[in-house]
Amino acid sequence: MFSVAMSPRVVKALRVLTLLAALFAFGLVMFGAFVRLSNAGLSCPDWPTCYGKATWPEHAHDIAAANLAYPDRPFETDKAWREQVHRVLAGTLGMLVLVIALIASWRKASARYAVIAAAIFAVAGVVFYQRHDFALSSLLSALAMALPITAALALKRTGAWKVSVLVLAVIIFQAMLGMWTVTLLLKPVVVMGHLLGGITTFALLAYAALRFAGVGAFDNHLAGLRRLVVIGIVLLFCQIALGGWTSANYAALACGYGAGAFPQCGGQWMPATDFHQGFVLWRGVGVNYEGGVLDMAARTAIQMTHRFGALVVFCYLAWLSFKTARRGLRLFAIAIVLALICQVLLGISNVMFGLPLPVATAHNGMAALLLFTLLATLARTQPRSDASSTLILERR
Repeated sequence: MFSVAMSPRVVKALRVLTLLAALFAFGLVMFGAFVRLSNAGLSCPDWPTCYGKATWPEHAHDIAAANLAYPDRPFETDKAWREQVHRVLAGTLGMLVLVIALIASWRKASARYAVIAAAIFAVAGVVFYQRHDFALSSLLSALAMALPITAALALKRTGAWKVSVLVLAVIIFQAMLGMWTVTLLLKPVVVMGHLLGGITTFALLAYAALRFAGVGAFDNHLAGLRRLVVIGIVLLFCQIALGGWTSANYAALACGYGAGAFPQCGGQWMPATDFHQGFVLWRGVGVNYEGGVLDMAARTAIQMTHRFGALVVFCYLAWLSFKTARRGLRLFAIAIVLALICQVLLGISNVMFGLPLPVATAHNGMAALLLFTLLATLARTQPRSDASSTLILERR
């Protein structure tokens, strides 16, 4: 038999909560970039506490005890607060995402219980990690990630409903990446993954918010454009990954800065490069990557690859905006072009002015906004269906 699956109030609640969470996630991406670019990523040597504190040491005796406990990582007030505030904000977003996942899955008992179990396993994983039982902690964390994926697949609803549950798995994995960032001493592949996890969290929440807000077409006449937008999203995501790899390996200024750094690299069109060493993803454990470990040729290879990727993405998205305007979505096309131009100018400014912290942080935020313009365009090309109606029929 059929019944009304969701009341208008529940749909409205999900619309508001996913929008709030998307805005929160965007702010967290910006703040995370600020933490990383200000070299505060290892300012708290333990996780999830900071020198054993829920906040960070503030009094003289606490600071003395912290320095005694971690002689290799002296306490720095101006950095520690940034890292720990970032963790607290990430935890707050995690709670908000859990509420969204529960609401989206509540009508199906198996999915609801899976989401609740995921939250319990995630907390238990942190507890056992603090007890140094890393094997059990990893097992519980893996289960915590798998359960929301299973719950999302079990839902009969599509689109925004599934995404609202799936994002819980992403944010649990994101928490693990945050932990590994500290324990593996800023290993570049982990730092890059942490950036991509934050971007993915923002993207999923933004997409769900757009669909719950009713963004979409009345039919499937934009299917051809939709495929082109998906390609653009994939290309941009790869470019963001390259940007994360560049930052994690401290290669942003491999070509120097100021005159001669752009469009040339160190005053040369063909600088010395080492692509093999520049893209080794795993170099073992126990190495402190703060400040970078690659020589200049390897860092230059990363920087040049990032620039080439930027050129490819710029050309494709410029062409995509033209195609989008031709299909009648002029406002979406304008948004893509404006965000694209701003992102390119910020990237060039980083090189010309020596990576100033506000510009470098804005470069990360603009990447997320550019991705959002593509997600909004993608949502606009999709037929209005599940989340755009306030009443949905579901087979019980």
